[in-house]
Amino acid sequence: MDELPMDELPMDELPMDELPMDELRGEGWTRLLAAARRKLERDGGGDGRSVNGHSDDGGSIGLKDPSESERRVVIGLTGRYRPESVRRLTVSLAELDAALTTRYGIGLREMLTRLGGPIRDRAAERAALDLERERLLGTAGTSRHAAEPWFTAWLDGLASDGTLTRLIRRGDGHLLGCAIAVLAHLPTLGLPEIPVPGLPAVSTGLPGQSVPLPMLAERATGDTKALMPGSPLALLVLRALALRTGLPTVPGNRAGQRELWESAGAIVDDLASQVLVLNIRTRSEGVVSGWLDEAARHGIPYRLTLHQQAVSPVICAAEEIFVCENPAVLRAASAELGAGCAALVCTEGIPSAACHRLLDAAVAGGVRLRWRADFDWTGLRIVGRAIARYGAEPWRMSAADYAASLAEGESTPLAGPPADSPWDEALAALMTSRGQTVMEERLIPPLLADLASDAPSVSTARRST
Repeated sequence: MDELPMDELPMDELPMDELPMDELRGEGWTRLLAAARRKLERDGGGDGRSVNGHSDDGGSIGLKDPSESERRVVIGLTGRYRPESVRRLTVSLAELDAALTTRYGIGLREMLTRLGGPIRDRAAERAALDLERERLLGTAGTSRHAAEPWFTAWLDGLASDGTLTRLIRRGDGHLLGCAIAVLAHLPTLGLPEIPVPGLPAVSTGLPGQSVPLPMLAERATGDTKALMPGSPLALLVLRALALRTGLPTVPGNRAGQRELWESAGAIVDDLASQVLVLNIRTRSEGVVSGWLDEAARHGIPYRLTLHQQAVSPVICAAEEIFVCENPAVLRAASAELGAGCAALVCTEGIPSAACHRLLDAAVAGGVRLRWRADFDWTGLRIVGRAIARYGAEPWRMSAADYAASLAEGESTPLAGPPADSPWDEALAALMTSRGQTVMEERLIPPLLADLASDAPSVSTARRST
């Protein structure tokens, strides 16, 4: 039997790309078919027919303020006249399905699939999304950090602002588990190995150790590049670290992000990680120790990098080191006291890995630390962590110091999540009631008095009150 010419084949036997569907892409059909797709996807991907093949109206769709072309199409579909003044046209899916079947030999669902791809079952997608979100959050709830406020706030934020939903939709939901694994491997959190489904359990080592960022990424995820700056995983982890340090958001600049990593013991760049010091005399050999001793001999501030300490370890000669937060304090000490100033370290905010490297070695050698920071919530966290890590003694960080400083001038309002002051519970309570910050710069005169090496011995009580 001879084959029929292409133009004589029934429409339901024509190849997909041969069906004469140009009219369906015209003005009269575009909104109508788009509304039909939305309806089907919203209702679960049905096609206007029951499961046994018999006709079912499947609901209706409407067009508001139809064009003349749309009006004519609907009249042709339904056989019912609509006046030119009509403001809304309504068509049942069954009518649309029947008209397409009669004209093209294929029904509504198949036609929409050919024109614009498969019909989505949005209800099923939403259910699957909710199920996956609950699964991921349930797994996160088994983390050793689960009871910590910053971790809970991190998860709540990811769930409430749509971040977790977006990750799941683009197939990156596994990154939440990776982020939790990274947090588990961060050295300064001091955690032993923690099993994460699908990821290797690797010991983090002892608290206080530092690890290069690529090594951290490899340990936690198996991919050395997983924590590259700007990567989705890096941003997830940084959000957690920001909350852990009391910051409302992740810093937008590389320097701020590097500080966050270093606060948790991850080294982004050992040349960029540095600490500002004054009069750090040493009892160690090596070129770096020589530089520090020479700077101390002249009372000149010195910036010490993590890399320098790695290649030439420093052993501090002082019995006691004072630690402040702001460079203005160290600058004033250099200008007014010079070489007569006590050993002083400036953290310039959250202590860097270079700062911790220096102070870890100092404390291991028997050096006592006197530590202070701004009277704000971040400052309380910094001092609290110094006490926990080093056994540091607060330096003029009492409620009495705060009250006296507050009385000397105007201050800016406190911002961010509150913090405790376990060394002096009255301090946090007073800061909460007054609601004002006091920066270190306001305390420079009494701080310099403490730092003057020829001043009378300053008792621990005086330094912390």
